[in-house]
Amino acid sequence: MEKHKVITFENHELHYRDEGREHAQTLVLLHGFLQNLSVWSSFTLTYMRYMRVITIDLPGHGYSSTFSDVHTMDFMANAVKAVLDDAGVDQCVMAGHSLGGYVALAFADSYGYMLKGLALLHSHAMADDADKRASRDEVCRQVHLNRAGFIVDFITNLFADSKREYLAQDIKELRDQCLETREEGILAAQRGMKVRTSRLRTLAKLDVPVLFVYGKQDPRIPVEEGLSQAMIPARSEVLLLDGVAHMSFMEDRDFVKRRLSDFVSQCYS
Repeated sequence: MEKHKVITFENHELHYRDEGREHAQTLVLLHGFLQNLSVWSSFTLTYMRYMRVITIDLPGHGYSSTFSDVHTMDFMANAVKAVLDDAGVDQCVMAGHSLGGYVALAFADSYGYMLKGLALLHSHAMADDADKRASRDEVCRQVHLNRAGFIVDFITNLFADSKREYLAQDIKELRDQCLETREEGILAAQRGMKVRTSRLRTLAKLDVPVLFVYGKQDPRIPVEEGLSQAMIPARSEVLLLDGVAHMSFMEDRDFVKRRLSDFVSQCYS
């Protein structure tokens, strides 16, 4: 934890890392549900040689505090803004995975003037429908009954069947990381995702490039849904990957790493 920076936000702690070249192009990486900023370690190690990389433990994840029973996406976006203010960041490219993408969209809604570009990895702009809201209630019940068992199954199912043996050690390390996530943080995130609003209008009003990354084998986000939303922004592109489910930045790490780096350069050019 020695490299973490800590700020006080609404009388609680937020942890983040600020690495790389101080006055270079800036990329902000927002992790997914259950994860923490260390999930981006391999990306940071590569990128920090030529850009500035900020990674954040979202509220209720990693070392950051759990603030309340519900962490809305707008609240998390305000927490990200507080981190960027502390780091002295005026503009950046923001990339969010899954939950991190919901937070990035909320950030774009309130602080779009700070964005040079937006990348959504296995995320989307729709609100939960009735079935999805009910499934989040069920997740909360499962977590309360057997937090560890839920996490192990949930993380394993994020990966394509064809990649699970090849990535067995990576999946184990990710599970171990996620097992550190506290129950109250898990529940607050699920409740926040349950009540989030649609951000389709946010996509429509963005005047910066938007990159959508999807896996053809993703059981959580149908490809058709992702492609339809990619039609909304004024400038967008889609990276659609075969043999990939919900974790492209691990399942096809090198390719996604290069593509995201190129996207940052394009946004700043």
